[in-house]
Amino acid sequence: MEKTFMKGGEAISEAAIRAGCRFFAGYPITPQNEVPEYFSRRMPEVNGVFIQGESEVASINMINGAAFGGTRSMTSSASCGISLKAEGVSVAAANHLPIVICNVQRAGPGVGPIVGSQQDYWLSTKAYGNGGFKLFVLAPESVQEAVDMTYEAFDIAEKYRNPVMLLVDGIQSIMMEPVVLPPMLSDEEIAAKKAKIKAEWGCGDSTGRTVKHPLNPKRAGGQMEMNRLDWEMYEGWKRDEPRWEDYFVDDAEVIIAAYGISARIAKSAIAILRREGVKVGMVRPKTVFPFPTEAYAKLDPAKVKFILNVEMSMPPQMIEDVQAAVQFNIPNELCLTSGGTIMGRDTIVEKVKELLNK
Repeated sequence: MEKTFMKGGEAISEAAIRAGCRFFAGYPITPQNEVPEYFSRRMPEVNGVFIQGESEVASINMINGAAFGGTRSMTSSASCGISLKAEGVSVAAANHLPIVICNVQRAGPGVGPIVGSQQDYWLSTKAYGNGGFKLFVLAPESVQEAVDMTYEAFDIAEKYRNPVMLLVDGIQSIMMEPVVLPPMLSDEEIAAKKAKIKAEWGCGDSTGRTVKHPLNPKRAGGQMEMNRLDWEMYEGWKRDEPRWEDYFVDDAEVIIAAYGISARIAKSAIAILRREGVKVGMVRPKTVFPFPTEAYAKLDPAKVKFILNVEMSMPPQMIEDVQAAVQFNIPNELCLTSGGTIMGRDTIVEKVKELLNK
C-alpha cells in the first residue's frame, strides 16, 4: 500500500477523519497544535465540523453534546489542558458517551515546559476525574501505530460506550514518519453508524427537547448498580483487552519495561546491547489501561535478573503496575528523565551495564 510522509499530530487527525470522526472541538496548546490545525483544514472537506472552543472546558462539553447525537467526536489537548477537561470526561463516563481524547503529554506538574514528557500515566490510568471511572488507554510507539490505534479507538469507544484515550507525547506529535493510512469510511457507513446509535440510545428525532432513549440504561438500577456494572466492564477489559509487545523476551536475562516513545528508544539500546552479547529484551504495553499484567507475571524470576523501568517521568509512574504484576519477585530498577528531557539510548545502555556489573 502507498505510504505518506506525515507529522504525528496530522496523521492522528487524518486517521480519525477516515474512521468517521465528524466533530472536533479543541483549544490551542503546544505541543498538540498540529492536531486541531489539521482538523480545521480537513473537516470542511468532509462535511464535518471543527470548533475552536473558548476553553478546554467548553471543548470537552461540545464533543459530549455531539456524541449524544451519535456523531463520532474527538478532542485533543496537552497535559494541563487535559486536566481541565477532567470534569467533562467524567460526565461522558457517567453517560457512557463514546468519545475519543488525544493527550499529547508535556512536562509538568502545572503548566510545565512545552516539550514532550511521560508524566500523565497516573492521570490517564488511575484517576482522570471524580467517581472512580476508567478510560481505555492506547499507547503507541510510532506514528504508524498512532494512526492504527486512532482508527480503532472509535470502534472501541462505541463497543463499550466509554471514553477512549490515545496517550502520546510531544515528540510523537511533531516527528515525521512514513505511514500507510487506513481506508476512509463512506458517508453511507458513517450515517448508518449514527442511525444505529440514535435508534439504540442516543438523542433521536423527537420534537422539542424530549429524548426518546435513555442515555445510560445502567442507571435504571440506581447509582450503586451503575457503578457495579461499570466495574464489571473494567474487569472484563483486564481479562479480554490487554495488548502488548514481547521484544526479544524468550532468552532475556534483563527486561526493559517501557511504553510509547521510551520503548521506541529502548529498542535502539537493545540492539546495541545484543550486539555486545547482553541478553536484554522488553515488554511494551500497547494498552496502559487495561495494563498487560499477564505479560510481566509470566516472566521467570529464576532467569530475569532485573526489570529496568524506562520512563520520561520523575517520580516514575508505570513502575507501580510492573511491580504489582511481578508481585515484587523480580527486582525493579530505574532509568529516568523528566521535565521534557528526552531519554537517550546511550543512557539506557549505560544503566544496564552499570546494574549488571554490580
